[in-house]
Amino acid sequence: MNYNTIILNKIGAISTIIINRPKKLNALNKETIEELHDAFKEADSDKDTKVIIITGSGEKAFVAGADISEFSDFNASEGKMLAAKGQEQLFDFVENLSTPVIAAVNGFALGGGLELAMACHFRVASSNAKLGLPEVSLGLIPGYGGTQRLPQLVGKGRALEMIMTAGMIDAAKALNYGLVNHVVDQSELLPFCESIANKITQNSSVAIAAAINAVNANYKTCVNGFEVEIDGFGASFGTADFKEGTTAFLEKRKAEFPGN
Repeated sequence: MNYNTIILNKIGAISTIIINRPKKLNALNKETIEELHDAFKEADSDKDTKVIIITGSGEKAFVAGADISEFSDFNASEGKMLAAKGQEQLFDFVENLSTPVIAAVNGFALGGGLELAMACHFRVASSNAKLGLPEVSLGLIPGYGGTQRLPQLVGKGRALEMIMTAGMIDAAKALNYGLVNHVVDQSELLPFCESIANKITQNSSVAIAAAINAVNANYKTCVNGFEVEIDGFGASFGTADFKEGTTAFLEKRKAEFPGN
């Protein structure tokens, strides 16, 4: 598939999505959100892709926010529809993908950019990264899941401080808060993410998908995460990956998971 605002590359079992609007600091507009949805869907549907990495083009920004010019004249109902459609089309979609998604946060991750990074399964930041949710400085609140995912990651107090001050935190503070898993130099960001991805690819993609589903269940209302875990654990015993994994362990060899 051809894209205008993103680049989708695949090397081995790793697909990398690059948001490619450097003149706009990779800001999210309607077209970019739609293309990201399609790219994630394409990569997730590829049985040979075991991990997806998402990053921004250049060294200045992962995503510096949403393209404000597209919604500055919206009314209340249009604003509500914008948030609802965006969450369904991209942010919730990414969070619930069965393929692991790593956000390689290079530079600014603000507003919708931080919300996209938080929707990924975990985050690695470059040492020059700046992260924040500045929406209240525009008379808005975060609309792509920021008020929900940020407290889950850093706690209620820190989340409210970040949201209410509309300020940015640097990579070191993001690491201290638990907002990112690792901080590395800019030049090492993608190689480091790829090294983690390569470790992931050695494991059962079926089991990983079930683990993602079980972990996410803990954050859903009216869902018992423990029951989801129990169901997923039991279902694992009926997979070819379980048979291969246990057989390889007993035979003291490296497992070659079939992915089913």
